Amino acid sequence: MSLKRKSYEPGHHRKFLVIVDETPECDRAVYYASRRASRTGGKLVMLAVISVGDVNQQWLGVGDLMLEEAREEAEGRLDHYAARARNLAGVDPERVLRQGVKAEEVVKYIEEDEDIGILVLAAGISAEGPGPLVTSLAGVGSGTFPVPITIVPGNLKDEDLDAIA
Repeated sequence: MSLKRKSYEPGHHRKFLVIVDETPECDRAVYYASRRASRTGGKLVMLAVISVGDVNQQWLGVGDLMLEEAREEAEGRLDHYAARARNLAGVDPERVLRQGVKAEEVVKYIEEDEDIGILVLAAGISAEGPGPLVTSLAGVGSGTFPVPITIVPGNLKDEDLDAIA
């Protein structure tokens, strides 16, 4: 059951949620969300999710080492894109790191933070489809998704995004 969104109630701000991952299109989502948050007086939240798929099956501490390496990589991406958001739009984003299945963790986080007003994703530009996150979230039940989803075309240039953000 979804929490009531409180983005526009006193003491709250509308938050744009962007997922930070290793895909090339991630930069487009961060760019758009940063600009949009800045121009509309909103906040930006960056969420990175560490997949734990095979980690639980490792032995002799290898799984722990893999998890720590994945955490360091995710934190590095969060640092990189947080600096990019500050440089692009003067936005200082909230940074969230989760562990689990990406699509499930995105939905859980949206359910927990009643100020999330929009999820911003970027579509992949390859012939293989819109990208793994867009595809997996489409399976979550977009008709019952708790917030609107903005999908930024992955091929848009900075000036194109500036014009529409």
